[in-house]
Amino acid sequence: MAGSHRLLLENAQQVVMVCARGERFLAGDAPRSLAVLEGASLVVGTDGFIKAIGPADAIQTLFSEETFEERIDCSGKCILPGLVDAHTHPVWAGERVHEFAMKLAGATYMDIHQAGGGINFTVEHTRQASEEELFCSFQQRLQCMMRAGTTLVECKSGYGLNLETELKMLRVIERARRQGPIGISATYCGAHSVPKGKTATEAADEIINNHLPKLKELGSRGEIHVDNIDVFCEKGVFDLNSTRRILQSGKDLGLQINFHGDELHPMKAAELGAELGARAISHLEEVSDEGIAAMATAGTSAILLPTTAYMLRTQGVGYLKSASIPSIWSAEVPLSETDIFFYFPRLRLKQPRARKMLDEGVIVALGSDFNPNAYCFSMPLVMHLACVNMRMSMPEALAAATINAAYALGKSHTHGSLEVGKQGDLIIINSSRWEHLIYQFGGHHELIEYVIAKGKVIYRK
Repeated sequence: MAGSHRLLLENAQQVVMVCARGERFLAGDAPRSLAVLEGASLVVGTDGFIKAIGPADAIQTLFSEETFEERIDCSGKCILPGLVDAHTHPVWAGERVHEFAMKLAGATYMDIHQAGGGINFTVEHTRQASEEELFCSFQQRLQCMMRAGTTLVECKSGYGLNLETELKMLRVIERARRQGPIGISATYCGAHSVPKGKTATEAADEIINNHLPKLKELGSRGEIHVDNIDVFCEKGVFDLNSTRRILQSGKDLGLQINFHGDELHPMKAAELGAELGARAISHLEEVSDEGIAAMATAGTSAILLPTTAYMLRTQGVGYLKSASIPSIWSAEVPLSETDIFFYFPRLRLKQPRARKMLDEGVIVALGSDFNPNAYCFSMPLVMHLACVNMRMSMPEALAAATINAAYALGKSHTHGSLEVGKQGDLIIINSSRWEHLIYQFGGHHELIEYVIAKGKVIYRK
């Protein structure tokens, strides 16, 4: 008896499976050669999972008596896995476009942070925003990510720094997870910064004794679901000891360790993460050789964020007249609000050593680091930057934005590749070669014709 299915994608020029043997990640030499089928078709069942993938004529013969809710002719086009964004901060209020001008003028990340901007600026506005306001803006941002091909995204709290606002953010994330088509991995990031008036030790005590027990209580009642725990392990923020205490406490509750480390200063965060069995560590611009080796041995993935180094790459010298300097400016040279800068750029934040990590066998993933400080929705753009600035190959970048990013979120058994039994999340691009998704800098809006989640079209160009 003939059966029915949700979706048939027919006659694609290329189907980029990424993996073909059930691999949970690709490391070492493996990401350099991805599984790609030429002239292939794919079937997604009514349960949203892939039922068949193979040569177009074989699929046509096998399913000749079957019915489909939707058929899409993919002649001359490429099918790829839905992209996975492994690191974002998408729930917040308070624009920070003025800080972009400050950075161009020479302010460092920590200059802005210490002057009351950065995280502190966003925290103030996020605390004041209603839950509905945060949800509406979050939904708009998810839509932008989805149109750029993302079908699974990690979403952090962290702009509350008190229990009330952190829970408000997590409720917003949970609501979107339940209502929206995009998959979400939720991260508690209450240790994103040390609240004003507290020391790092006091903030860690508050998180361990009050925040985490409340998360456990709400999780047991089914009100929220949290997957990961995050800490900003950084000089002047959370030191190594406070980071260890928070992460271990989260792990004891069953949360995956997935945290910020070795970004602005070498902190030995990679060594700590490997010791604690972290699923992933993000940033790693200042990681040590020993930290890289430890991560490779432990199977701890590196979530690299090329947008961050790109946005924070310069410091300026010199200035001219203008009227656009924000009042919170604070740096070595005092300036009035009638000053503007000319500047001579010099490197401030290193690019992560992706090549070293890949060669040492670290599982390398990518994320957009979407936040008010690095406003990027696009994983195709992130992959392009990873290739140009971090010397990754295009296959390595795609693996890092699919199967390895899914691994970093503990979801590579269901996401990140196109294989039978995996969730039917994929994109269709109007090109005869998949590499155009990375090659065309900023061209993804024209290339991506369909975004599909669980076999249902959620975006159609």
